[in-house]
Amino acid sequence: MFALKWLLMAAGVAMFGTAAGVVGYDVYLAMQFQKLMGSGEPGAAEKAGTRRPLRWPLAAKLFGWAWAPLLLAMSITFVPAGSGGVRISQISGTLPGTLYPGVHLVMPLVQRVAVYDLRDRLYTTNAAPGAAAKNEILNVQTREGLTIGLAISVRYRLDPQRLGYIDANLAQPVDSEIVAPVVSTAFRDLAPNYVVREVFSTKRDEFRAKTTKTITDRLGADGILVKEVLLRDVHLPEEYAKGLEGILLKEQESERMEFETAIYEKQVKVAELQAEAEKARQLKHSEADAASRVIAAKAESDAMQYTLPLKQKQIEESRLEAQARKEATVENAEAAAESKITDSKAEAERRRVLAAADADTARLNAAANADTTRLNAAANAETIRLTAAADAERLQGEAAVLKQNPMLIQKIIAERLSDKLQIIMVPTDGRNFFASDVLRSAFSAGLPPGAADETEQDSPAPARKQAQVLKNK
Repeated sequence: MFALKWLLMAAGVAMFGTAAGVVGYDVYLAMQFQKLMGSGEPGAAEKAGTRRPLRWPLAAKLFGWAWAPLLLAMSITFVPAGSGGVRISQISGTLPGTLYPGVHLVMPLVQRVAVYDLRDRLYTTNAAPGAAAKNEILNVQTREGLTIGLAISVRYRLDPQRLGYIDANLAQPVDSEIVAPVVSTAFRDLAPNYVVREVFSTKRDEFRAKTTKTITDRLGADGILVKEVLLRDVHLPEEYAKGLEGILLKEQESERMEFETAIYEKQVKVAELQAEAEKARQLKHSEADAASRVIAAKAESDAMQYTLPLKQKQIEESRLEAQARKEATVENAEAAAESKITDSKAEAERRRVLAAADADTARLNAAANADTTRLNAAANAETIRLTAAADAERLQGEAAVLKQNPMLIQKIIAERLSDKLQIIMVPTDGRNFFASDVLRSAFSAGLPPGAADETEQDSPAPARKQAQVLKNK
């Protein structure tokens, strides 16, 4: 259709040209005829012949026929893709109805088509002046009276069904005459209801949503469809920006401390659980160790009942060592407990000065350490008590055995006197063996034979036998 329109226009122009050419050619011939007739040369009339009249009827017909393709071409109009048009009559003004992309017919010389772009448009403002800023600077005032800059973008398009209303009632162009004032007014009217911080951070979405609704309602009433309103940037005053930055840093620090406090609380709970687990484990271990020591002590006590070669001196030394070991262990345990409690209190005080959260953790750790220390001291004391009790039982057993067999002391003394003694014959009368008979027999080795015999005769028979044994040795 586009080629047909231009072909018809070319045909009409060609007809106009042909009509003008016919008239011009006839005028040219008439001028040549007049020139020949006025020259006076013999035979000029014969050469000129008769005068040719102008062909006005033919020219008029061509001129009239030329209007047909021109008018037909002028009645064909095109609406490009992404656009819409409305018919505007020279008689009745804008006609209702929208012409969508494609070919349409209009009344030539009476109607024309106004084409509008129906694709999305973008109205943009800047928050602050800049070297490359070409858009409008939008400044608004907040509740405090501070002026801030807003960088916004409004995405909109014309309503295709209301192009007639837009063409007849709205100032053109719509972008600068309608959209820009409405958007700026909406933001400037709503900004005084908020403080700078709310516009910048806390109620930014609410501020954008309210302005979007206001802009959508106002422009929608004029046939302009708003798709999206974006608040890209907020330019704060320099001094206020510095103060706000400090406040935000403090809030971030506060949030960080809250997060760290939560972590410390969890660590304290973990430490409590670990301390309880360690306490239970050590208690079980102490109980098992004490039980094993009791069993060993009982076994040793049972074994001591059947062991005769016991030494009174070792019994006394063991008793004294056990008592000293008990006292030293108790003192060491008490000193260690006091030292750990003192250290825990000092650590708790230092952490309480550093931070409240650290103080809580330190107190709990100190308490856990103190409980562990007390448990260890109690377990050690219990172990020592059980060991001392076992030693006491063993000593009592030994004492009972010695009480039942007093001659064991003499056997021990004999073992100390000579490592070559293997057999000792104990006298039946129970008199002092080593104080009289044994010593007498030992010293008789240096006497004359008769004296030795007399000594042996004076001594009891068992004593003589023991002396004889010593002498053989």
